[in-house]
Amino acid sequence: MRLTDFKVLTFDCYGTLIDWESGMIEGLKPLTSKVQRPLSRNEILQAHARHESTQQRHTPTMRYRDLLAVVYKRLAEEWGVVVSHEDCVAYGLSVRNWPAFSDTPGALQYLKKFYKLVILSNVDNETFSYSNKRLQVDFDAIITAEDIGSYKPSLKNFDYMIETLGAMGLGKGDILHTAESLFHDHKPANAMGLASCWIHRRHQDEGFGATMNPGDLPKYDFRFTSMGELAAAHQDQLRA
Repeated sequence: MRLTDFKVLTFDCYGTLIDWESGMIEGLKPLTSKVQRPLSRNEILQAHARHESTQQRHTPTMRYRDLLAVVYKRLAEEWGVVVSHEDCVAYGLSVRNWPAFSDTPGALQYLKKFYKLVILSNVDNETFSYSNKRLQVDFDAIITAEDIGSYKPSLKNFDYMIETLGAMGLGKGDILHTAESLFHDHKPANAMGLASCWIHRRHQDEGFGATMNPGDLPKYDFRFTSMGELAAAHQDQLRA
């Protein structure tokens, strides 16, 4: 199997293209600065993953920015900090400020020359519009949790994506699903029979950070530590 075998790259956004962990840590500072005991970066991210996953299961139609406001409230309660509703809302809106990984825009611009590029993200449409400006590329389709009414790892999201791409003349065999999260993306991609590419952003860190532990590790067809590395590997295959 080669990267050049595919016609479309479908991307998770947050964690893969956008540095959501750094964005979370920055956005949570008004809360974490008030916690009585020191919290490690991974402790903050793992607590966030736990509350976010729970909320996504229970309220699958809630917009992501509103869902994050609830996550902020649950974290404050867990850590014994009093926060206002306005504090919670502000955290939900902070997603629009989360930075792109430095290698993302250039890699996407390169890959756009060879593939259709598609977003499949656990986000709402308004929030993604801000992130999209940071990615600096025109996507061929943007599919959000708000569009579908459910959050990954629900297979509904992947069914919707496959059906959408089918209308564009693309089949399962044309798709390489490209993502960091083994829990949200690679496990359901396995279940749907999709090839996948792991962008292992956390390769120098332990644990799963802002995503849940996937349990039994899913398989993947390619592994790179950045989008830049993926683009370079594609260039190498063209030269071979």
